[in-house]
Amino acid sequence: MKTVLLAVALTLVTGEAFAISRYNSMSMSCGEVQARIDREGAAIMRYRSRSGAPLYGRYVSDIRFCPSSMRPEYRYIPSADTSQCQVLECQYFDLDDDPFLFGR
Repeated sequence: MKTVLLAVALTLVTGEAFAISRYNSMSMSCGEVQARIDREGAAIMRYRSRSGAPLYGRYVSDIRFCPSSMRPEYRYIPSADTSQCQVLECQYFDLDDDPFLFGR
């Protein structure tokens, strides 16, 4: 019985949540967007397309926040002060297509 109670108690103890934060990039300056991503490592940014459709993406501070099959590449998203705020987004890549890896 003590074992069952201990198991139940341990399952009720919650650890730190690794939830990713979501922000509206159009309500922040480009510097704020980049600082938020750098500080948190990864964040989801929402914004509207030119046609008004809602868009979002997961942006990272560096390669450590990308899965092993992906690498960060530069993208541009709109912010409150510019239409092209440079951020990093994880993208799939093919080693055969990397000219720098094999010195082609």
